[in-house]
Amino acid sequence: MPTVASKDGTAIAFDRSGSGPPLILVAGALSDRSAGAPGLIPLLQPKFTVFTYDRRGRGASGDTAPYAVAREVEDLDAIVTAAGGSACVYGVSSGAALALEAAASGVSIAKLALFEPPYRVDDSVPRPPADLSQKVGELVSAGRRGDAVEYFLTKAVGLPSEAVAQMRTAPMWPGLEAFAPTLVYDFAVMGDGSIPIRRVASVTTPTLMIASETSPSWLQTAVRVVAESLPKARVRFLPGQFHNVPPQTLAPVLQEFFTGGDVARPAASSRHEEYRGRESRSTRDNSP
Repeated sequence: MPTVASKDGTAIAFDRSGSGPPLILVAGALSDRSAGAPGLIPLLQPKFTVFTYDRRGRGASGDTAPYAVAREVEDLDAIVTAAGGSACVYGVSSGAALALEAAASGVSIAKLALFEPPYRVDDSVPRPPADLSQKVGELVSAGRRGDAVEYFLTKAVGLPSEAVAQMRTAPMWPGLEAFAPTLVYDFAVMGDGSIPIRRVASVTTPTLMIASETSPSWLQTAVRVVAESLPKARVRFLPGQFHNVPPQTLAPVLQEFFTGGDVARPAASSRHEEYRGRESRSTRDNSP
């Protein structure tokens, strides 16, 4: 398995398959390069050279301390370099937020496709506990990885306890427990859950924001607000389920976007202006 050295020397493992222009997939929480986009890679390989990689602390990649979001940006930059110096990027959930931060940091990304970065735009649903990262870290340190994953799934994702109890008996559960220590990395990527509007607005990369038609309204709203904050973005809502779109539905949309022309800046909606206004007031209220 090939690896590339990140700026701090951490070995980042990746797979490369297919042929065509490079396309890098960035996984979300509780995923590695094999689980980040099941079924999607074979559909993209005829058109793209697809790169999947283990984010630091996962799978075959290293995990040099101390962790910082900037180090994960450098990891993605190292994969872009391995891909030839520039690439299209598709990020999922917290991986979408990471890809967006990489673009804002100057990583050479030709086009971005982002699926449901889990920002919280309003209070229509309860926010995760303020001590979410601390609690998950404590559970992991105590050797209670399963409880850490359950706490994340119930308190942050919002799954019912009964559903998570069934998941704990499923064959995939040990794999989720293996990723538990990296949950705090995803929390760092997401910050307090608010959309960093000014940071987002600095990204001039053509971007496609994607959401499932049946995902909760707060996720759909976050997708819209991010798109309206970007200079060059559009939105696609696709048939699917909660935080999930079937690969057969998603692949043609990604192919069309990554091989097509540019995208125009959307007109800002009143919802975006309302959110941006609240962010501005919050910045003034918290300024020294």
